[in-house]
Amino acid sequence: MVKKEIETNKVPDPSLPAEKKKARLSSATAMIGKSATLEIAAKAKAMNERGVNVISFSAGEPDFDTPKRIKEAAKKAIDLGFTKYTDSSGIKDLKTAIRQKFLRENNLHYEEANIAVTPGAKYGIYALLQSIISPGDEVIIPVPYWVSYVSMVKLSRGVPVFCQPTEEYGFRLTLNDIKSVITEKTRAVIINTPNNPTGAVYRVHDLEEIVNYLAERDIYVISDEIYERLTYDTNAHVSAASVVSEKLRRNVVVVNGFSKAYAMTGWRIGYVAGPRDVMDRAKHFLDHTTSNTNTITQYAAIEALNGPQTDVESMVSKFDRRRRFIYEEVSKIPHLRCIRPDGAFYLFVNFQKYLGGTIGDHKVNSTIELAGLLLDEAHIAVVPGEAFGAPGYIRFSYATSLDNIAEGLDHLRHMLADASLGD
Repeated sequence: MVKKEIETNKVPDPSLPAEKKKARLSSATAMIGKSATLEIAAKAKAMNERGVNVISFSAGEPDFDTPKRIKEAAKKAIDLGFTKYTDSSGIKDLKTAIRQKFLRENNLHYEEANIAVTPGAKYGIYALLQSIISPGDEVIIPVPYWVSYVSMVKLSRGVPVFCQPTEEYGFRLTLNDIKSVITEKTRAVIINTPNNPTGAVYRVHDLEEIVNYLAERDIYVISDEIYERLTYDTNAHVSAASVVSEKLRRNVVVVNGFSKAYAMTGWRIGYVAGPRDVMDRAKHFLDHTTSNTNTITQYAAIEALNGPQTDVESMVSKFDRRRRFIYEEVSKIPHLRCIRPDGAFYLFVNFQKYLGGTIGDHKVNSTIELAGLLLDEAHIAVVPGEAFGAPGYIRFSYATSLDNIAEGLDHLRHMLADASLGD
């Protein structure tokens, strides 16, 4: 027996033909690529370090500091020695704060066992997909989508299936959009409201139709609500779990976190809430992949939820002012089209009129090429729509100062003034 095991674990013979050798790297990670948003942000940062003044519209994080009260809570946790392992799904006091938040803000009642704390909302989504997806299961993703959804579905051995909300309807998903792509293999639908990259906020009547239809058919709804606090005008956020009966809620999982509302992107903490069987499976996954979310960060998160929210309100007010400014100014630029964002901190702009034309001496065939040109020559960093499954569009983040927005748009106008349109 021992001899046989040794023989079957021989080092591959380098003289064998390439097709008979085992792949050196995993086939799962071969299916995914770099994060376009992180790659562009890194290039812009490198240019700035070389002395080039790049104005970045690419960042998906608030340009504000984490509120002082939250940082002080973290320092206190360190001083008190709260630096040890916790339960893999989070400490009891934080789960209690999350439960109270759901009840206070979303009219949702969850037990402690229905909640898990994760190292960022992103990892929460990944843990959920690993918990509910089997090989070949289909996951419906509305286009445009956040860049990581597709890769996470593939890494979970699922099959991404895309549906196409229309620009005319503000890129908000409708039930008819979903019905056109549902099959017997559909296991889940990912909904992101407020939305990255469009800023769309789903209306309650659309959510009621969509979520009830899916839940009645035992199709999971994964509701990414990370931008929940960042809504404007009268377009209040509605949680997908709040529009179904308690019975149907067994098919709805809510993902949220602290990165956007509390400017805590680097703290890496999020949370998920859902039915007991899904959460038990997700907790098992967390047991073996993270041990627990950073303990100090968890104590800071308690203060984020339980403390005064004036810092959040102030940040949202500043985002709102920037939102109105960038929307109005971009709308004045000839041949550009965009919807007015109701939430998050992004403007998703239609550049299709410029594709196939030239800018200066450069032929522009895609928004990837256009984004590269804007970075290299206009020194503004943006994310092309291809990263979100929507060629012809470019995402602008207004998580930067009004002065930067004004200067960056001046660069954009100047560059487009030397453009000839496509056919």
